[in-house]
Amino acid sequence: MKKNGPEVVVFGVGPVGATVGGWIADKYEDICFLDQGDIAAAMKTRGLTLYEGGRRKETVLHVDIKVIDDLSERPNADILILAVKNYSLDGVAHLIKDKLGDSPVIVALQNGVENQVVLPKYFSRIVYGVIGYNTWMDEPGLVGYQKRGPVILGTPDNALRDEVASVAALFNLGVETPVTTHLADVAHSKLIINLTNSVTTLVGHGVKPISSYALLQRILSNLLFEGVRIARAAGLRECKIGGMPSWLLLRASATLPQVLTRPLFKKNLAKMVMSSMAQDVIQRKNSQSELESINGYFVGLAEKVGVYAPYNKAIYELCRREFAKPVFQPLDVLQVWKEIERYL
Repeated sequence: MKKNGPEVVVFGVGPVGATVGGWIADKYEDICFLDQGDIAAAMKTRGLTLYEGGRRKETVLHVDIKVIDDLSERPNADILILAVKNYSLDGVAHLIKDKLGDSPVIVALQNGVENQVVLPKYFSRIVYGVIGYNTWMDEPGLVGYQKRGPVILGTPDNALRDEVASVAALFNLGVETPVTTHLADVAHSKLIINLTNSVTTLVGHGVKPISSYALLQRILSNLLFEGVRIARAAGLRECKIGGMPSWLLLRASATLPQVLTRPLFKKNLAKMVMSSMAQDVIQRKNSQSELESINGYFVGLAEKVGVYAPYNKAIYELCRREFAKPVFQPLDVLQVWKEIERYL
């Protein structure tokens, strides 16, 4: 167990905070965790249990962790790993600034690039991390993941090299953590894949039978290929992240006959777990989600760079409407397709 390093706090112990923090805590002593409600209670009584999906019996890692109730218990924190969702970011950043000032290095682990707008209002030393694996929470304190890493670190202007190196050294104790000099490319490459979260949530993938895989493939393939075209028009380049599909494969899926691409599509669909958006909207019945910071962002970027993106526009507007209902009920994929046709 490594000692005598930076004092670390993990703020937000959902699937991302639990996996990253848990892997580090297994190898590093001076790290503690902060959350609230059921998650805090579970961590205090049972610690964290992590497992690799499909191999639960062989890959369980149980970590006894230090849990704090307030940031005032760690006034000299050196590194704060911030793993809350984008929609909570502004309020949480205000709280951290009030408790700790601008002293710690903030490690931001949100999807997309909204954190690059919000966090600099509060802090001067921010390292951004792109999560290159899927993870989910079965219950507070019990978290699964598809692959152990990577987490890719960087800053928008490649500054803060000492801070980035320090965070990378810490993270690499528990999870593969390369450093990039092309953060915008990495973040947008991941964000394209995140576009699928809205569709799989909308149709209730994993909780409701899919009536037409052909239609679902058509929707997802075109949504993703539009994302690639938008990113390219914005001057962004592809970055390979973990085992995520390449832009060439996304193009092939959207343009080749489905008879050729269906087996690969079904294989990839079977690997999809409940997304963070579905966990918010379906599992926790929360009207708040990352729809704006993922799909809304890409729709806005498409308009900015002049790319026709009817699938993204249709899905974004449909999700806005359906997620805002008092009780969200997943739609049949045929209903989703009929809505998309209005935009084509």
